[in-house]
Order: sequence, then C-alpha cells, then structure tokens
Amino acid sequence: MAEPEFDPRWRPTADLAHELAGQFGTPLYVIDENHFRNRIRDYISAARQADPNSEITFASKANSVLAVLKIAHSEGCLIDVASEGELRAALAVGVPASACHMHGNNKSREEIEFALSVGINQIVVDNFEEIKTLAELKATTPLVLRLAPGVLPITNEKISTGQQDTKFGFSIHDGSAEKALLQSLNSGLQVEGFHCHVGSQLLDPEAQISAGQRLAQFAAEMKSTHGFITKVINAGGGRAVRYTNESPIALSNYCQQLAQGVRRALEGTGLNPKLVQEPGRSLIAESGVTIYTIGSIKFVESPSGGTKRHVIVNGGLADNPRPAMYDAKYAVETVAGDARELGESSSATVSGRHCESDLLFDQVMLPNDLQPGDLLIVLTTGAYSSSMASNYNRYPRPATVLVRDSGPVIVQRAESYDEMLAREVLPEGI
Repeated sequence: MAEPEFDPRWRPTADLAHELAGQFGTPLYVIDENHFRNRIRDYISAARQADPNSEITFASKANSVLAVLKIAHSEGCLIDVASEGELRAALAVGVPASACHMHGNNKSREEIEFALSVGINQIVVDNFEEIKTLAELKATTPLVLRLAPGVLPITNEKISTGQQDTKFGFSIHDGSAEKALLQSLNSGLQVEGFHCHVGSQLLDPEAQISAGQRLAQFAAEMKSTHGFITKVINAGGGRAVRYTNESPIALSNYCQQLAQGVRRALEGTGLNPKLVQEPGRSLIAESGVTIYTIGSIKFVESPSGGTKRHVIVNGGLADNPRPAMYDAKYAVETVAGDARELGESSSATVSGRHCESDLLFDQVMLPNDLQPGDLLIVLTTGAYSSSMASNYNRYPRPATVLVRDSGPVIVQRAESYDEMLAREVLPEGI
C-alpha cells in the first residue's frame, strides 16, 4: 500500500523563500528541523511497532552537516559512518563513538585504528583484508559482516549494491560469507551478525525484504552448521522518497513486511537478533529544498521544430550532481522575485551555470512569465546534495540553513573563495 494521497514534502512559503534568499543568498540548501525530527520519530515508531527489537541508524552519507547529525542522534538514531571523516563529523557534535557504526568497502588501516581508538560501537567488515587487519590489531570491537545476498533491486544500476557481483561485502552464493565468518571467529574476532544493503530509492520493497530473509536464512545455516548465534541482522536502508510523482509504500507497511520476512525465516531456530535498518535518504531528503535564483532565460530553435526555453539558474552540477550521475528527476516550484503573480505554465528546460550541458531538469512546467531574479525551488534535496557538492568551475559550495521555530539559522556557511583556494600550494620558481 502506498502512502496516503497527500504531499508530505517540506517546502518554504513564498514569504519564507524570499526571506531566505534575501538573507543568505542563493544557491542555498534549506532543511526544516521539525519536518526532519518528525520523519525520524515516524520511522522509529514504525520499526518498533513492527518489531520491538529494532534499531534505526542514520546513514550519514546522505547528509553529514553537523547539525543534521546532532538532530538525528538526539532523536534516537545511531549514526552510520562510511569514512573517518564522517566519524569525526559525528564526534565533533558530541555523538559518542559508541553510538556509531563504521562502514566502507576499502577502509584503510589508519581508519580502522582510529575507529578502534575512539571506541567505535561496531565495524561492518567488507573484505578479507579487513579481517586480517582487525586480527593483527587484536580488535575486541563487535563486528558485523557485510554480505552480498544476490538480490537485484529495481532501481538505477549505479545505486544497486546487493547483486551477486557487487564490489560490496562477502558473497553468500560462492561461499565467501561462510569463509569470512569462520576466518573471523578463528582469529578471535567478535562477530555479532550480518549486514546487507541492496540499493537506494526502492519503490518496491521486495528486494530489501528478500535480502533480509536471505540474511536470516544464512544466520540459521550458520547456527545449524557451526553453532554461531547471530545477535544482529542489519537489512540496510533504501526506502524510496518522493522526487516527482513516486508513491513509496507506507512506512508502517514497509517495516511490517521487512520484520515479518526476517522473523519467518528465523522460525524454529531459537535466534532472536536485533533488527537494524539504516535509512538516510528516507529520513532527510524530503525535509530539504534547494533555492536558486534564475539568471538568463533563452529561447532557441529546436532541431525537431519549435522553440526550446532554457531557464538558467545560479547553480547546477556542482551543488547537485545527481541529475548528471543518475538522470535523477526532481519537482520544481517557482516564486516571483517581486510581488507579482506568476501566470500560466509551459514546458521548459532548467540548466545550470557550469561548463557542461549541465542539464538539471528537462521538460518541466514553469510559468511563461518567469524573469531573471525569480526563485526556483527544488524539492527533496535534503539528501545527496550538500554531501556530494564540489567546486567544479571554482564555484564555492553553498550554505545550509536550518529552519527552526525561532527562525532560520546558518548551520553550514557558504564557502568563501579564500577557503576554496586555501589548499593550494604554489612552488617557488613557477
């Protein structure tokens, strides 16, 4: 069953959009605090109603702005980090390492040593080299083995990670998963269970449910064959959000189906592991928008006949690479830069300012009377915009503003040109 027929995405009112653009400039990432907190509360409630022995971990790769991490932890999430940098970000806002899980498919020895030194709660082991390193370091930290369950989800192939030939984890199919478990146990490491993540933006939950079941079946096999008691099954994240007109399955149904699938596979085994989920996008994406200012508007002849309208904004590939990487679609709205009312709409192409085609959104309906200086608001950009931003064409990265009951506040300053150039070293004699 899909979510109810209403749009739960957050967007600013016209007055607030004007205020934010005027006070902080554009392009601008904006996150609504109450919306984000409510999404977390809803998810935790749904997970625990489906299975009281549930845990929610926020996938910080979706958005690792410090204020976002602080809010997620304050609402009861553990923090999933995929690098030393993401771990340091969590530590910087007072999230204890004991509330963090460390991922990564190519962790360096230095990253592992740092995580162990600060008391990481759990390391998700991805490969045999990591097992060797952890054994050499005599690690006593709880470990979870990342497994490839051989499930191919319905999503963009670039964000599909659970198939048999994925670069992530140990394959169940070819025996690597069992070998990894035995090698870890024989090395004296503290394995607690198993993890998988099959992909992102999953409208159909069947792949994640199937993957959770496969982990549970593997856990049952490892108990039967080797006497291993699984304490943790982590089914990852991936539930879809609304970018345009998608209809994700209702959160309560999603959690119920996942929990029931895992528990059915464990029936009769005596195993009662903690069921962990790792949502990132589905917690933060719909709580955020990006505000751009429209610059030039061009009308050009199309080779197929007719005229194409290019609406060009003061951002693009560097602050949101997902359209270029995944052909990602977004809903866009407009606000006049003055008090005038905008009229009827027709098809337009929204392009960015970078030295590529930098096509952001093609064939979207925009008012015919848009003018330079009007605002374009892109919905559902709370995830994978700020965290994937770059300095392409030497554009500084945008600010992030948090909308609070007391008013909007900066939580990540816009990058200055001096900050952008501070890493450069010019040798003498050039």
